[in-house]
Amino acid sequence: MKACFIGLGYIGLPTAVIAADNGIEVIGVDINPEVVKSVNSGKVHFSEPGLDKICKKVTSNGTLKAYTEPQTSDVYVIVVPTPFKGNHEPDVSYVESAVTTVLPYLKEGDLCIIESTCPVGTTEKMAELIYSEKPALKDKIYLSYCPERVLPGNTVYELIHNDRVIGGIDEGSSEKAAGFYSHFVKGSLYKTNARTAEMCKLTENASRDVQIAFANELSIICEKAHINVWELIELANKHPRVNILQPGSGVGGHCIAVDPYFITSEFPIESQLIGKAREINNYKAFWCSEKILSTMKDFNLREGREPVVALMGLSFKPNIEDLRESPAKYIVSKVMQGHNNADFLIVEPNIETHKVFKLTDYAEAYDTADIVAFLVAHKEFKKLIFRDDKVILDFCGVFKK
Repeated sequence: MKACFIGLGYIGLPTAVIAADNGIEVIGVDINPEVVKSVNSGKVHFSEPGLDKICKKVTSNGTLKAYTEPQTSDVYVIVVPTPFKGNHEPDVSYVESAVTTVLPYLKEGDLCIIESTCPVGTTEKMAELIYSEKPALKDKIYLSYCPERVLPGNTVYELIHNDRVIGGIDEGSSEKAAGFYSHFVKGSLYKTNARTAEMCKLTENASRDVQIAFANELSIICEKAHINVWELIELANKHPRVNILQPGSGVGGHCIAVDPYFITSEFPIESQLIGKAREINNYKAFWCSEKILSTMKDFNLREGREPVVALMGLSFKPNIEDLRESPAKYIVSKVMQGHNNADFLIVEPNIETHKVFKLTDYAEAYDTADIVAFLVAHKEFKKLIFRDDKVILDFCGVFKK
């Protein structure tokens, strides 16, 4: 079997590497020649534990080769971004372009899989595109939508062990795609139709977003009511049917903070709760930045000088280097823009340098600062000892007690 992966990003490259490590001859395709060069030298162009070693192995033995153009294969896997147009309207032009790119190579019996996050109905539209350009292939190829379910920082394990939803445009397509994934996925494979699989991907992340929004809204209420939200949640969760998540400084990343918009853009009237959850989670980041600014103002009035402020964390979640859609990064930018004369110490232990922010060691920043705002609950921060001589704004539960 020969498989061609279109897109070698955070999902495409790990999937291609794992497939190649399980006996599939893999062609990796990316429009960025630097990415292609990096992959062919056995290097991963982003941080993901354990992936470098496997990438080096499969490129060395020739089971994975990267190019800037597709090659004739048996399976074509579309793993390209789906960005937004204005007003959070999904832009599927990258997916359409990727499908168009593989059109010249498609032949009878081939399998085409879309993994990119898409609005409901996209797979059917791509089928129409293929058949309009190559009508002889109608009912002669297999087309499925198969979303990924991985956690950055644990991608290698989850690609292999997580269950997958396989959504074909027909029953034969679902079976064909399930056969492909069975080569390297040990989790269960659940077959359904393409539209259900597309909505399943969006539903999973919208559900998480709604649950986090409840926790974030609760944290704002507790601040006003002078209640420790961490203790409150811990006690409420003693109820056998209650499981409240932990609040934070917002919601980031390229899934939970993004996927709900694929639903709200298509169903704006029906998705009231989903849309409101997005508003709450976006507002939480704004609320955190306003809280920091007001605390700085109070310090200035009380002490007669500008405070030294440590802003702890830039990534979108704990213990990774990924800054995509990060609420912490938004908060840091907003606070710095709103208070240009202050002394800010920016901390992110998972990256060495940043093009915009000058980074400071976390222990040094904590020791030096007058005000410490914890934006991400990195493991390094949890080693610190609470100090009464500092103003501590704990937005993510570093010091829960």
